[in-house]
Amino acid sequence: MCRQFRIAGRVQGVFFRDSTRAEARRLLLAGHAHNLLSGDVEVRLCGSVTDIEEMIGWLNTGPPKAIVEQVAEENVACTHPVGFGVA
Repeated sequence: MCRQFRIAGRVQGVFFRDSTRAEARRLLLAGHAHNLLSGDVEVRLCGSVTDIEEMIGWLNTGPPKAIVEQVAEENVACTHPVGFGVA
């Protein structure tokens, strides 16, 4: 299963992407996290439903310096990425 998220709030410049990568690796999820020009962060997760659900809980809070205002979710076609990248 793969899902994509758009996280809004104070999520750039607060180690959101790097912290997301660490949490995704802990949960053995593949995908990516990258900054958008809008100031949001896009996160794509591929893995088990249980692990993605746990990661959703983390995305709603983020790292300590982040202020997550909204997490928008959408199902996407699985691309079977290898590992978790940050751009």
